[in-house]
Amino acid sequence: MMAKVGFIGLGIMGKPMAKNLVKAGYELVVYDIVDAAVKELEEAGAQAASSIAGVAQAADVIVTMLPNSPHVKEVVLGAEGVLEHAKEGTIIVDMSSISPIASREIAAECEKRGVTLLDAPVSGGEPKAIDGTLAIMAGGDEAAFKKVEEMLLKMGSSAVLVGAVGSGNVTKLANQVIVALNIAAMSEAMVLATKNGVDPEKVYNAIRGGLAGSTVLDAKMPMVLDGNFNPGFRIELHIKDLQNALDCAHSVNSPIPLTAEVMEIMQGLKAMGMEKSDHDAIIRHYERLAGVEVRRD
Repeated sequence: MMAKVGFIGLGIMGKPMAKNLVKAGYELVVYDIVDAAVKELEEAGAQAASSIAGVAQAADVIVTMLPNSPHVKEVVLGAEGVLEHAKEGTIIVDMSSISPIASREIAAECEKRGVTLLDAPVSGGEPKAIDGTLAIMAGGDEAAFKKVEEMLLKMGSSAVLVGAVGSGNVTKLANQVIVALNIAAMSEAMVLATKNGVDPEKVYNAIRGGLAGSTVLDAKMPMVLDGNFNPGFRIELHIKDLQNALDCAHSVNSPIPLTAEVMEIMQGLKAMGMEKSDHDAIIRHYERLAGVEVRRD
């Protein structure tokens, strides 16, 4: 029999993830501060809770999908939060992208109450959240992971336990560093080509099958060529991830200088009011420096 699942956080990622669980036949009870999102899940077949406590009391497994570490701490550890009302043996699957340091702190408090926390952030953005093909990277107790693995695979095409609690978010930070640096490298290269009078679309088609080809290139270059900077994955969220990466790196004396450079590019775009744009807007920084735009002819 499927466990009753609670889902807290029905934003751009959480809402389609929750819908996929309903489609898969899970009995879902949901909560979000945005009434319209809750209503949409009700219409899809979920049960609405009036509070976080309502979710915690009803569910055996609770998924959280929230913006950052303070939000997860408040929802799980705060007054009238999940931990205050969860049954012993409850598994919390935090799928937010937060600091691994925070994940370990929250997990330690949960353990005192007989509750297990897994950190299980995702990669793939809204499109993969919608079609249920996210990459899920989890940290925590192996037995708890095995209990929720089938559920995770209704939201993602892969779910890998990478280590102890916190390891999922370390893995996600590594992912976000690679994505940011890939977009920056793509931007530099395509502005260089355009400035030299070479059609960037032809450059893209020439290199995408070679060693420079990547999932990032195929996802972001067509958007740039169309002048499409709509999220997707917002710059302000990538700034959050890179700040967590920098904090995590500094805590273990692991230098990440290229990440710091891309972080400053994103901070510059934020200062110009572009924080809501997709992270492919990194190219706008290079375009302004070179005085060209990388677009289809």
